[in-house]
Amino acid sequence: MIRGILGALIGGEIDRRDGNGGLKGAAIGMIASRLIPRLGPFGLALGGAYVAKKAYDRHRAAKTPI
Repeated sequence: MIRGILGALIGGEIDRRDGNGGLKGAAIGMIASRLIPRLGPFGLALGGAYVAKKAYDRHRAAKTPI
């Protein structure tokens, strides 16, 4: 269940960045959700670093006046 949620979040982020939506984000999200747990602690650190960077970038974008 958590794997499906993780895949959906990753796929949604890819679709949001790409703008086209569809199969590409779903496929990459599914592959990533199956690959990250197999990497063990390294995969956990890699995923955590990615989430932290995305949160930091969004925080900086919200603070910067347009």
